[in-house]
Amino acid sequence: MFHAQGTAKHTCCMLAVLCRTNYKDVPQEGFPFPDITSSGRLEVQTLISPTTDEFRKAVDSVQPNIIYFQGDRLINDEVGSLVWEGAQDLPGLFGSSLPTTVYLEIPDGEEVAEALHLKGIPYVIYWKNSFSCYAACHFRHALFSVVQSSSSHTWDAFQLAHSSFRLYCVRNNLVLPNNSEKDDSTLGPCLLGDPPKINVPPAEAGGEDDEEKYPEDLPAIKIYDDDVNVRFLVCGSACTLDASLLEPLEDGLNALLSIEMRGSKLHNRVSALPPPLQAGTFSRGVVTMRCDISTCSSAYISLLVSGSAQTCFDDQLLENHIKSEVIDKTQLVQAVSNSDENKLSVCEPRESASIACGATVFEVSMKVPLWASQVLRQLAPDVSYRSLVALGVASVQGLAVASFEKDDATRLLFFCKKVDNNIHDRMTNPPIPAWMRQPLPSRKRQIINSETSRNNGMESGNNGYAMVRQKTKIAALRPIPHIRHQKMLPFVGISETNGHDFGGQVKTHVSSMPSNKHNSAGSAPVAHRKSLSSSYQAKHLVSLNPLPLKKHGCDRSPIHVCSEEEFLKDVMQFLILRGHNRLIPQGGLAEFPDAILNAKRLDLYNLYREVVSRGGFHVGNGINWKGQVFSKMRNHTVTNRMTGVGNTLKRHYETYLLEYELAHDDVDGECCLLCRSAAGDWVNCGVCGEWAHFGCDRRQGLGAFKDYAKTDGLEYICPQCSISNFKKKLPKTSNGYS
Repeated sequence: MFHAQGTAKHTCCMLAVLCRTNYKDVPQEGFPFPDITSSGRLEVQTLISPTTDEFRKAVDSVQPNIIYFQGDRLINDEVGSLVWEGAQDLPGLFGSSLPTTVYLEIPDGEEVAEALHLKGIPYVIYWKNSFSCYAACHFRHALFSVVQSSSSHTWDAFQLAHSSFRLYCVRNNLVLPNNSEKDDSTLGPCLLGDPPKINVPPAEAGGEDDEEKYPEDLPAIKIYDDDVNVRFLVCGSACTLDASLLEPLEDGLNALLSIEMRGSKLHNRVSALPPPLQAGTFSRGVVTMRCDISTCSSAYISLLVSGSAQTCFDDQLLENHIKSEVIDKTQLVQAVSNSDENKLSVCEPRESASIACGATVFEVSMKVPLWASQVLRQLAPDVSYRSLVALGVASVQGLAVASFEKDDATRLLFFCKKVDNNIHDRMTNPPIPAWMRQPLPSRKRQIINSETSRNNGMESGNNGYAMVRQKTKIAALRPIPHIRHQKMLPFVGISETNGHDFGGQVKTHVSSMPSNKHNSAGSAPVAHRKSLSSSYQAKHLVSLNPLPLKKHGCDRSPIHVCSEEEFLKDVMQFLILRGHNRLIPQGGLAEFPDAILNAKRLDLYNLYREVVSRGGFHVGNGINWKGQVFSKMRNHTVTNRMTGVGNTLKRHYETYLLEYELAHDDVDGECCLLCRSAAGDWVNCGVCGEWAHFGCDRRQGLGAFKDYAKTDGLEYICPQCSISNFKKKLPKTSNGYS
């Protein structure tokens, strides 16, 4: 269905075969049934009660990855069988063109699913028993949300959707309508097919005389990362934090991370020092690498990996071993048990207008690796990523999930009504929430309050401290405290020609590079720097963007040959796609942008070209915005007397172009002409235009970095250009006389 080997632009085509009866024609009872339409990566073609010939022609012409068969809706809100011509013999409808996945949304579909699987269809999703239209809608919407969000495999997408089904339908006993007495734990969708395997070839046996042979009893690789507690806000009402809630959420988050890592790509690897506490236990032949990886949905992480030299110096082999170690051999997400009380606790419902569109949510803590928390935090603000919404996750460590919509909250809360009533019936004396309880007395509090009571004439209580009324803290409006994350560094470089080509083997140059970054003005120069070979800059493309966004996927020409009209059209389309419609004037391209600078319309085209040619907005004050950028724009005039034009240009760039820059690869990859590294306090030579670190230039009398970083600051001249200018100024001599 949706194989991880596809590129980010690759779409998944689905043929939806529906019955004549539509869910819109039936009263919905407060449950908004979502439309089956194209969105994100998912392209939908619809057939309504087709004939046999119409179905076969559609399959041959569309060549779908998924075929979805929707049963008829019955009067009792159950899903019935297919009622169109040829539906009685589904295997006979297929010819030589077969999809990757077939989803049968009909009751008692096990026999039909086995027949389709024997026909040659790799994966078939089916239901063993009868089920309600609400349960079917929830599972279907979760499955399609995963498909439209990322290039996932059928197995992983089913596991995530099935976890969401267990979390909301099975846990609330709403698989069957009319409060059926059947056990819902044995019901639900099933998947017929084999789990995907990661091809990891066995290590070749080395010679017997190899002194640094990798020990056979050690794993192929080992990933070093700390576990951190991440707090999730899940959409729902008051409920008990028991296994029926925590286990599906664990499985769903594990499936989500498996999707991201199965489609991940190794971009760069450099030699690194081993962990300090474990360096002494390393055997001979073990090497350590720092690996820069992008996940399936363009989240960026860095992993510290150790293994044999044969594995770590082969990019494709190392990438496969990392995937195998993360997906097949690790339980990534584990629920954090309540250490305060042994008994099960009832979660405290919260509400906030910025979380889940104002719906009630409850908090769940999970223990995940540090890299997994970074992935989740990068995916939460993505408005096109819907997999977190499928699990009901509305917030990740204080970051609201941007793709959460009002209809999503309504659907999820629909399943929580029954369990909500049962819990409130049992809670005759509901406990006081933790955030409203008065703190226990301590010796320090006793002394302070005793002194306060004496000074203010107050009488202390029996316990020796004055009772001071505590202000009520509204937990829903207070952000969850952030844990201390390790700072993510930008990638050192990408050596492959195509970042999404998963088929070929990539060889990456490995070198040790400085990791200290000096971006602030006035930072102290680094004492010792190692110079690399002059060929390093030619072999490496250094990305200066700290956190690239999901790529725009446009067909615009490269920025150095792109016309202004083509550029402005692409910027407008990007802003509309990102939801910034307020920046688009009613007159369209003729009036875009509507910002005025120096009595002229803002020249976005030249502003963007000049900034990306100097390293991008990330360089900051390393760019002379007034002298180098403004002078190349149409807004500049010879008699210009504007003050603060540098800050104005920065503000306009942040408004219109910063997200656009991060979603495109237009920034020139520059290296310092002195130390050949990428991070540092950047200054630009006014003669040759090359970039250098101010701290790398050891000449006397240069002043401070802030003298060059300010808008009307000094012009920097690199050592090479200074020598060239000095030679030009030397007077010519003839026969030894001037």
